[in-house]
Amino acid sequence: MCAARSVGETGGVYFVPALAGLGSPFWEPGARGLIAGLTQGTTRAHVVRAALEAIAYRVRDVLEALPLELEVLRVDGGAAANDFLMQFQADILGIPVEVGRERETTALGAAALALGVTPQPQPGARYEPRLPPEEAERLYAGWREALRRTLL
Repeated sequence: MCAARSVGETGGVYFVPALAGLGSPFWEPGARGLIAGLTQGTTRAHVVRAALEAIAYRVRDVLEALPLELEVLRVDGGAAANDFLMQFQADILGIPVEVGRERETTALGAAALALGVTPQPQPGARYEPRLPPEEAERLYAGWREALRRTLL
């Protein structure tokens, strides 16, 4: 079982992965990493889950900075193999997340274009939002508070 799934939530733990500053959309090179909300009851699984959730929060931060509204997020790459992360990404964005059948769709598409071929990505798994929007907003507000502490 995935460590992140072994707990129902992070227990209020948030991990801000600003280990070399904070990139888009904040561009704060002086920001430092932070694990907030630790208690005596915090376990390794809570921290693992917080680290995975941080990836989804960072994606939402970037998407909220863009002048567009997505209907679906299509993803590939190594992290796309993590079912927990993909479901949480759909939940926190409130839109479906589609994972390409081929894990490295982006690289294959670039190669196809270089050869003059129009790539035809094949869909794989699809994750629909399951978290109530109010809960997603509550969690994201906690993330933004942890992020605020990092940016001080």
